[in-house]
Amino acid sequence: MTPEWPAGLRNYVEDYLAEDEPLLAARAAGQELGCVPIGPAGGATLQFLAATLRAKAVVEVGTGAGLSGVYLLRGMAPDGVLTSIDVQPEHQIAAKRAYAAGGFGPSRTRLIMGRALDVLPRLTDAAYDMVFVDAAKTEYPNYYEQGVRLLRPGGVIAFDNVLWRGRVANPADREQDTMALREVTRLVKDDDRLVPSLLPVGDGLLVAAKNT
Repeated sequence: MTPEWPAGLRNYVEDYLAEDEPLLAARAAGQELGCVPIGPAGGATLQFLAATLRAKAVVEVGTGAGLSGVYLLRGMAPDGVLTSIDVQPEHQIAAKRAYAAGGFGPSRTRLIMGRALDVLPRLTDAAYDMVFVDAAKTEYPNYYEQGVRLLRPGGVIAFDNVLWRGRVANPADREQDTMALREVTRLVKDDDRLVPSLLPVGDGLLVAAKNT
C-alpha cells in the first residue's frame, strides 16, 4: 500500500477478506522462517487472478512457507498443478504442511529445490497460465525474461513488493534491490507483448497479461 494512504484505509483494504486458519498458520510459519509473506490483499488478488484465468498450470518463484501457494491453489482449477521453486529446503517443508492444511494433496503441487534462474530455463515455453514472483529482488529483471517466455497468450505474470515500502518512488534511493525493482517495472511497461498494471495492494503488486 502506498505510504501516503491513511493507515485506516490501508487496514481496511488488507482486512477486507479475513484469513482463515490455514492461511494464518502459513503466515506465522513464514514469519518464523524469516520470510516476508504476501499480505492478505495481495494474496486475495493472486487467488482472484488464478480463478479468472481458470489456471491449470502456475509457476511460483519463491515458495516461502506456502502462503501464496495456498492462495494460488484456491483460485486454480481443481486439477491445476502449482510448480513452486525455492533454494531453501526448510521453506518447502513448511509449504508442504501449508498445502496439506489447506486441503491440497501432493498431486496438486510440484516443488523444485534450486536456484530459480537455473530451473526456469528448463520449463516449457508458453505452457503456463500464470507466473508469480516473490524472491530475490535483484533477480526480478531476469525472472521477468524467463516468466514471459513461460506464459501462454492471455497468461499473467505478477511480481510482489514492487513498491518496496515506497522506496522505488524516491529517485535518491539507489540501493540495489530498489534499482532492480525500478528496472523490472520499466521492462514490463515497455514490453509490447504485455498489458501491465501496477496495483497498490500490500507492498505493491505488478501484474501483466501476455497478449501475444
